[in-house]
Amino acid sequence: MSSAAARPQATAGTALVVVDLQNDFCAGEVAAARFPGDPALLARAVEGSVRAVRLARESGVEVLFVRFLGDPAHQGPAWRSRDARLGKRPKCLEGSWGAEFHGVQPRPDEAVFTKPACFDAFQDPEFEPHLRRRGVRHLVLAGLFTDVCVDSTARTAFQRGFHLTVLRDCTTALHLADADILRFMSRVYGARITDLGRQQPFAADEFNTDGPAGGPEADPDGVPSARTAQATRTAQAAQAAGAAEQQPGAAPTRR
Repeated sequence: MSSAAARPQATAGTALVVVDLQNDFCAGEVAAARFPGDPALLARAVEGSVRAVRLARESGVEVLFVRFLGDPAHQGPAWRSRDARLGKRPKCLEGSWGAEFHGVQPRPDEAVFTKPACFDAFQDPEFEPHLRRRGVRHLVLAGLFTDVCVDSTARTAFQRGFHLTVLRDCTTALHLADADILRFMSRVYGARITDLGRQQPFAADEFNTDGPAGGPEADPDGVPSARTAQATRTAQAAQAAGAAEQQPGAAPTRR
C-alpha cells in the first residue's frame, strides 16, 4: 500500500514544506555571521525542522524540500544593486557545500523545488502544479526564515487558496521579532500557529469544517490560531448586536 493510501484521514491533503534548510543558512561561518539573533534560536529551528521531517515521514505526510540558489547569474539588477550597497556576498552557490541540505536529505521519492535568487517557493513553476496533482490543500511550513522565505511562500499559498500551518518551533525570523511575524501570518493569512510537540501537528481537520470546533486555543505567546481569531470575532459581533437591542429606545435589529 502506498504512503498516500495509508495516510490517516486527519492528515489527508497535507504536505510538509521544508524551506531552505541549507548549510549557508544553518551552520558554518556564513550562517553564524548572517544570523543576528541568539544562535540557540537558529539551532532550535534547524533541529525542529529535522524532527518535523522525521515525524511527517512516520505519519505518511508528504515532505517537500525547497532550496535557494543565490548565484549572481540568477540575481536581477535590484538584487545585485542591494548586495553591492550593503556589502552582501552571495550564498548557497550552486554546487557548493553551502547550498547542500543540512541535517536531513530528501529521499529519492521526495520532490525538491528550487528558488533561483528568489524567496517564494511558488516561483519554481513546478511547485503549484505538483501540489494540485497530489491533492494537497494544507501546507505545513518549517525551515528558514519566518519573515523572509517562509512568509513569502505562505503569502502566495494563502492567495492561491491553500490552508496554512506554521510550526513555531521549526522556524525563526531573520529581521523581525518571531512573535510579530507569526501574529501577522495568523491574522492576515489565517495560518494556524502551533508547535511540533502539539498533538497531531499535521492534522487538517479544522480546515475541513465550515465553523469553529471546540474551545479557544490560546498559544503561549498570545498568537491566536485562525480558528480562535474567527470565533472571537463572531462572539464579539454577537455581543455587540445583543447590547444594541437592549438599549432603551434603540431601533429593533433586523434579522
